Amino acid sequence: MNTKLPDDPQFNKYYNKHCKHLKLKGLQPKTIEAYARAIRRMGNYFDTPIDRLTLDQLLDYFNDLLESHSWSAVKLDLYGLKFFYTHVLKKTWEEIPLIKPPKTTRIPDILTIEQANQLFLNTIKLSYKVFFFTLYSMGLRLGEGINLTVADIDPVNMRVHIRNAKGNKDRLVPLPDKTLRIIREFWKIHRHPVFIFPNRKRGLKNAHLVDSPLDRGGIQTAIKAVVENMGIKKKLAATLYATVMPRICWKLALT
Repeated sequence: MNTKLPDDPQFNKYYNKHCKHLKLKGLQPKTIEAYARAIRRMGNYFDTPIDRLTLDQLLDYFNDLLESHSWSAVKLDLYGLKFFYTHVLKKTWEEIPLIKPPKTTRIPDILTIEQANQLFLNTIKLSYKVFFFTLYSMGLRLGEGINLTVADIDPVNMRVHIRNAKGNKDRLVPLPDKTLRIIREFWKIHRHPVFIFPNRKRGLKNAHLVDSPLDRGGIQTAIKAVVENMGIKKKLAATLYATVMPRICWKLALT
């Protein structure tokens, strides 16, 4: 389905208002883009003005969308439409039936302690080695680890302040003794005034001169190479460099 902005002045007026509300609500950039894309897609699909769509038209839309997109895309478009109805059209969302994906139960692949230790041992670059250990030992998401700053580390209360976590909320995470020791030793090498994991583009010795943290793409490339070299099965490898790191590896920092 086309996601370009339709050539319709009335639609564009609604769309611009939709985008303003998305930004004012402080949503994450990816969520803003997904919800905006949902309305663009609907604007291209219908000849009827978007504020006059009937229940049957909406059912047809989501049925067709499911033919060419995943349940995840359907769900995002549904949430985007809900936001649009609530904040732009000021209509009651209960008038639109909630379309739910089929329920599935999956048991995630989890690294064993031995596999996790092998991952650390097989990671050559010090920045990535410390980064992976930090994520595993505290159960952090990839983005949370990338954005860690010196000010986030609270060695007095042995905790870490995670900012803008899932749901755009802050949270406090326990800081294991071993993780604190490793982070301190690593920081003594690069001494960046802000980032715990500064960008590698100038090397560790000159890392204090960079103005950005570790590159997400570089991290994912590094861990992909390590797990492939270790011979870990493809599905479990995907779990490793997904957004959330397995909680089982908390134990590593306590042994």
